[in-house]
Amino acid sequence: MIEARGLTKRYGSASAVNDLSFTIKPGLVTGFLGPNGAGKTTTMRLILGLDNPTAGSVTVNGSPHRQLPWPMREVGALLDARAAHGGRSAHNHLLCLAQTNGIPARRVDEVLGIVGLADVAGKRSRTFSLGMSQRLGIAAALLGDPAILMFDEPVNGLDPEGIAWIRGLMRSLAAEGRTVFVSSHLMSEMENTADHLLVIGRGRLIADDTMAGFIARGTGQAVLVRTPQPDALARAVTAVGGTVTSAADPAAGGTDEAEPDRSAAGPDALEVRGLPAERVGDIAFAAGILLHHLAPARASLEQAFMELTADSVEYHASEPGPRQPVLSAGPISREA
Repeated sequence: MIEARGLTKRYGSASAVNDLSFTIKPGLVTGFLGPNGAGKTTTMRLILGLDNPTAGSVTVNGSPHRQLPWPMREVGALLDARAAHGGRSAHNHLLCLAQTNGIPARRVDEVLGIVGLADVAGKRSRTFSLGMSQRLGIAAALLGDPAILMFDEPVNGLDPEGIAWIRGLMRSLAAEGRTVFVSSHLMSEMENTADHLLVIGRGRLIADDTMAGFIARGTGQAVLVRTPQPDALARAVTAVGGTVTSAADPAAGGTDEAEPDRSAAGPDALEVRGLPAERVGDIAFAAGILLHHLAPARASLEQAFMELTADSVEYHASEPGPRQPVLSAGPISREA
C-alpha cells in the first residue's frame, strides 16, 4: 500500500505537487492520469525517495521508501526505460541489480522469460529498441517479486502484442493481491486496464475514484434519444431545464464516442443532458412525441478526462489556420 498525506514539492516559487493526499490499495490496478506538467513523474519520484518533499509525507507499507532494508523486494518501478547501462547485456544488467538487493541469481532468467527477452539476454541493452528496453525495465521491476509495482508509461514503444501482454500482466499482478500503480497518457488503454483512477492537474488532486465513477462524474448525466420529432423533443426538454445537442454531430456538442453507431444515426439522434432517461421518457409521452430509442449514453474515459482537466492543461496548442502562400524572392543568383 502507498499512502501520501499533504505531499508537496516546490521548486523555487513553482509547485510541482501541491498538498496531495491519497491511498493506493492492493488488489487493484490504479491508473495515474494528468495533463503534461501535472506532476505525475514528480509524485512517483517522491514515492520512491528520489526527491525529497517540501512538505507532507509518503510511505510504502507504512515506511518511507528510503528506510526499506531491501527496496526492490518491496517495490518494483519502471520510470525510465533507457536507464540500463548500455554496455551491459540484459542478463548482466539484471544480475547486478539482483546482487545488490540480495535477490537469487536464478530470478534473472525467470524474469527474462516472463518479459520475452530470454533469446536476447546476452545482447547489450544499447542495441535494444524502445519496446525491448521497456520489457527490460519491466523485468527489473519484477526482479524482487515485490508486492508493489509502479510503471510510468509502460506501453511506450510496444507493438500491439506487447501492449496486450502488459495489460494482461498488470491485471494478473493485481489479481494476486499486489498494488499496481501505472501512469499513462493512452486513455483507451487505461480504460481497458485500470480499476481505479487517481487524476491530478497542476499538482493538485482532481479525482480519486473508480473508473466508472470518474467517467460518470466527468460526462454528467447524458441520455441518447432517437425520434422522428427531434425539434419537438428539444423544445419540451429545454422547457424543463434540460439541454439538447445533436448526437450525430460531435462538432455541435454531441459525444461521438458515446455509442458506436452514432455516425449513422442521422438527424433524429439527440443527446439530452441534465435529465435521467426516465424523465425524458415521461416528457416525450406527455407531449405525444414518438421515441425510437431511449438509453443512457455510454461515454469514454478520454471524454471525461478532457472535461475534468480542461482547466488544468498547461500547454495549449492553437488550431492550424489557413496556409499562407510562400512569397517568392525571385530566382536565386548563381553568381559567385
